[in-house]
Amino acid sequence: MIFREKMNLVFVGHVDHGKSTVVGRMFADTHSLPQGKLEQIREKCKKESKTFEYAFLLDALKDEQNQGITIDVARAHFKTKKRDYIIIDAPGHIEFLKNMISGAARAEAAILVIDAKEGVRENSKRHGYLLSMLGIKQVIVAVNKMDLVDYDRKTYEKIKKEYTVFLSKIGVKPQAYIPCSALYGVNIASKSKKMKWHSGDTILSAIDSLKKEEPTHTKPFRMPVQDIYKFTSEGDERRIIAGKIESGTISVGDKVVFLPSNKRSEIASVEGYNIKKTDTAQAGYSAGFTLQQQIYVARGELMVKEEEKQPQISQLIKTHIFWMGTNPLVKNKEYKLKIGTKNTPVKVKEIHSILDASNLKNTKRDEVKRHEVAVCTLETQFDIAYDPYHDLQATGRFVIVDDFEISGGGIITEALEDEVGEIRAQVSIREKKWDHSNITLSQRALNYGQEPKLILLTGKTGVDKKTPAKKLEEKLFYSGRKVYFLGIGNILRGLDADIGKKRRDEHIRRLAEVAHILMDAGLIVIATASDLTKDELKKMQAIVSRQETLIVYIGDGKDINAGIIDLKIPSEDTADTQVAKIIDLLKYKKAIFSI
Repeated sequence: MIFREKMNLVFVGHVDHGKSTVVGRMFADTHSLPQGKLEQIREKCKKESKTFEYAFLLDALKDEQNQGITIDVARAHFKTKKRDYIIIDAPGHIEFLKNMISGAARAEAAILVIDAKEGVRENSKRHGYLLSMLGIKQVIVAVNKMDLVDYDRKTYEKIKKEYTVFLSKIGVKPQAYIPCSALYGVNIASKSKKMKWHSGDTILSAIDSLKKEEPTHTKPFRMPVQDIYKFTSEGDERRIIAGKIESGTISVGDKVVFLPSNKRSEIASVEGYNIKKTDTAQAGYSAGFTLQQQIYVARGELMVKEEEKQPQISQLIKTHIFWMGTNPLVKNKEYKLKIGTKNTPVKVKEIHSILDASNLKNTKRDEVKRHEVAVCTLETQFDIAYDPYHDLQATGRFVIVDDFEISGGGIITEALEDEVGEIRAQVSIREKKWDHSNITLSQRALNYGQEPKLILLTGKTGVDKKTPAKKLEEKLFYSGRKVYFLGIGNILRGLDADIGKKRRDEHIRRLAEVAHILMDAGLIVIATASDLTKDELKKMQAIVSRQETLIVYIGDGKDINAGIIDLKIPSEDTADTQVAKIIDLLKYKKAIFSI
C-alpha cells in the first residue's frame, strides 16, 4: 500500500467574497467530484429557478443555500498528484466567526479569499489576525472576482499592497498572492490569457507548493483522559484509561505521568474495540490503556510520557482570547474553561489590552466586547496541565463557556508561576520517587469497599467541627469502612512540636502530607482545621490531589470562594444531620461503594 501525504486546508474570507465558489470550482475543474454531482446540482438549480453557483457543491445544508451564506464548516476530500487534502470551507459572516475558528484550528495552511471589487474589508483583516493567533503560518491570498474589475492589474496590486502591510504587522508573510476568477475558472486549476501579466501560481499549484507540517506523532506524547472503563464481570479487573491521542507515540512498557495529579505508572497494554492486537498507538487515534501499577485518575487528566518534555501546570495562564459572547467578558465573573477534556471554573484576573483586529489598535478597558481580541491573564479554580500554543497546539488552546454557551476561544501564550508552584514541584519529586507497596490501591479499594479520600471539615474558629468529624468516623467505622480521624491538634503537639505555633504554613503542609500517607494505605481520612483560606485549601489540594479531597465547610462561609468547597453545611444543623449530608456526598462522589 502506497502512503499518500495528507494536508488540512481552510478557506476563509469575508462573506460573499467567493470562498465556497473557489473550492467548488477547484473540484469541478480537476474532475474530483463524485460522478453526476455537478449535473445534479445544475438540475436542482434549474428546477428551483436559481442561478447555478459552484458554491452549492459544498454548501450542502438547506439553510445555507436558502440564505446564500456558509453558516457551518463544510469539509471535503480533494486529491492532486502530490497529496490528499481535506478542504475546510469556513464561514465568513461575522456572526459565525466561532465556526470559522473551529475549522481553522484544525488546519495546517489557509487560503484567504478577497473580493477584487470590494477590496480588503474589516473581516478580511479580522480573519488574517485570527489565522496568525492560531499559529497558521502558511497563507495564500486569493484575490477573487477579477472579472468584476476587468482583470485590472492595478486593482490587484493595490489590494496586494494594502493587505501585505496589514499582515506584516501581525507577523504573517503570505506564500503567494493569486488573482483569480472562480466563476470563470481563471487561475484556479489553469492559467488564462485574460491575465497574461500574472506569471505566478494558480490556486492548485500554490497549494501543492505548501510544506507539510512536522507529523504530530513525532511530538511529545499528550492524551487527555476521556474516561476510565472498569470491568467486573467474569473476574475481569481491568481499568482502561481511554482518550484520543493528540500528539506523540506510546508503547507498552512506557512510563507515564498523569497531570496535574502527578500519578505515575507504566503502560501494560494497548486496548481497542474490534482491532488487531497492538503494542503501540500514536497521534490521531482513540485508544485505551491498562497500567502496571493501578492508580486513580479522573477524566480531564493529561497523560504524558515520563521521559519527554513535560507540560506546564498552573492556575495562572497568559492568553489571547477572541470573544464571541453576547455579553462582554469581564473581570471577576466566574466562567467555565474547557481545555482538552478538563473543565474548571475560571475568572479573568487581568485584562492587559484589547485589540481591534480590523485596525490593530490597542485599548485598555475592564471588559472585552463581542468580536474583540484581548490579552488576558486567567486564573483557574483548579490546576490545569497545558503547553504554550506555539509548542503544542492541541494542548495550548481552550474555549470559555458563559451560561452554558461557548462564548470565547483562545490560546495560551505564556506559562505563569502561581502561589502553589513550589509545592507542586515538591509533590512531583515525591510521586516520582515514591516507594510503592506490592498491594495496589485498586486491590485495597476492592477489599475495603471504598476509595481513599481526605474529608476536610473547616469553618470559622468557634464553629464545632470535631463533633460531626468524630461522629462521621464512627458511622463509617461501624459500617465496615477503614477510616481515621486526624485532628490537627494531634499534629501540632506531636509531629509539629519542633516548629512552634507561628509556622502556620508548615503546619498545614505537614497535615496534608500525613493525610496523603494514610490515604496511600487506602484509608478515608477525616481532618478538621479552622479558618483555612482559599490559598491554604489550594495548597492542601496540591499535596493530596484535588480529586481525592472533599472540602466541607460548616457555617455561612461568605468569605470563602464557593467554587473550592464541595459541601456547605449550616452550623445550626445537628451533628447527625451534618454526618448524613457528608455521607450523601461520599455516595455521590462514589468514594464509598455501599453503606
